Amino acid sequence: MEKPTIILATSNGVGMGHLARASAIALALKEHANPIIVSMAGGIAEIPEYMGIRCEYIPGRDRMWMTRDKWDVYLRDRLLALVDETGAKVMTFDGVVPYPGVIAAKFSHSKLALVWVRRGLWQKKPQRFVLGLQSKMMDYIVEPGDYARAYDFGPTATRKDARLTSSVSLYQKQTALSRDEARKVLGLDLDRPAVLVQLGTGDSDVNEKMTAALSGLIGWKDLQVILTKQPLDKDGKSLAPEGLDIRVVRHFPLARVLHAFDAGVCATGYNGVHELLPALVPTVFVSNIRGTDDQEARAQWCHDMGFALRANQADLRDITATVKKLQEPETRERLSKKCAELPDPTGGAEIAKILYDLAMQEEPVRPSWLRYQQLQLQVHINRGLRHIAWIGLRRLALVYRFLHPHLLVQKIKEDAPIWGSQNTAKELHPLIKGDQRFEHLITGASDAYIKRRKEIADEAYGTKIEVINIKKQ
Repeated sequence: MEKPTIILATSNGVGMGHLARASAIALALKEHANPIIVSMAGGIAEIPEYMGIRCEYIPGRDRMWMTRDKWDVYLRDRLLALVDETGAKVMTFDGVVPYPGVIAAKFSHSKLALVWVRRGLWQKKPQRFVLGLQSKMMDYIVEPGDYARAYDFGPTATRKDARLTSSVSLYQKQTALSRDEARKVLGLDLDRPAVLVQLGTGDSDVNEKMTAALSGLIGWKDLQVILTKQPLDKDGKSLAPEGLDIRVVRHFPLARVLHAFDAGVCATGYNGVHELLPALVPTVFVSNIRGTDDQEARAQWCHDMGFALRANQADLRDITATVKKLQEPETRERLSKKCAELPDPTGGAEIAKILYDLAMQEEPVRPSWLRYQQLQLQVHINRGLRHIAWIGLRRLALVYRFLHPHLLVQKIKEDAPIWGSQNTAKELHPLIKGDQRFEHLITGASDAYIKRRKEIADEAYGTKIEVINIKKQ
């Protein structure tokens, strides 16, 4: 029997959580299905080469390569074209808010089942107001388990519309490298202690947390401090205090080499918690309060249950003092021993089975046209009164321009996007991060698919309007 194709789509979140979960599910699917990952996250550059999974990068609306309304249509058409190209019957979306283009793709395809991989532990943000309507658009909702679910008091906690699974993680005992093997892969000294720091950089408050955390490691004899990117601010100034041996490593997936580290300092995202703790890495969590994810609740649970240390993200001195505790061998031993009590994160395999069964057995549920229109209206409302006013003004302007065509304009073709089916991180990273529009194709794309994709791109990017004379000739 031919393997079914299943598309795993993710948003571009604050961290790598969405993409990591999709990757874990895809790996579990490989034996029985053909998974394809599509994502707006730049981290997708790492996946094809190291995991042997076909991928496509889709530029998010944050790239501002087109208007928001055009982007919604562009996303819908990109997804539908991929469905037609691959014959996929199931598509998942891992993200806080399913984009209008994702829901429109399901509404436009009679045989496509849509599954929302909806993480719990939401903060009470405005996204909760469309939760019920969005849920009704889905064929199936899966909630990946969270170690800290007992501290979930957000809008998803009391809903009964999702199937709860075990936690999802790229860390798996059976594939993780030993301490020495992992250190050899990363190029680390076998005989010196090593600490992994994953806090990110960017805004001034995030940068200050990084400096405070690194300061807590000063004095740890012979320490190797491992980061995944250079600790620099936007001006190129180092965020690391003097006296630390800082090493930057790039390895994907990092979950395979976590046994290399004697301790970790990490944001309290889903990904960090469900990789570091089952790997028995003694960890200090410093929460990132941006986005919808309730990292503070997750950090508090880890601390209260004794699985990790929580630093007060609003107190730089507390961050330094809490990280300093990791220098105590007794503390590290206690945390590591406690983490051994946690259940294995087997949710990736559980969700893979759900998706496979859907692809093989179940017919998708068609949402009602009325509910779809209701959701569309609510999306506009949620964007705010300014957005609604802008829509009204734009409509009035178009009517006025039709009645009074006083502007003489010319249409100028925009620069053509770069096209390619690159599948290595070295090739993909500069294209994804670059300023020029990039249209990524899955490997082995058919001529018909390439033709359709070029039609979609032309419609989305269109032409630039230049006013050459403001008076009628």
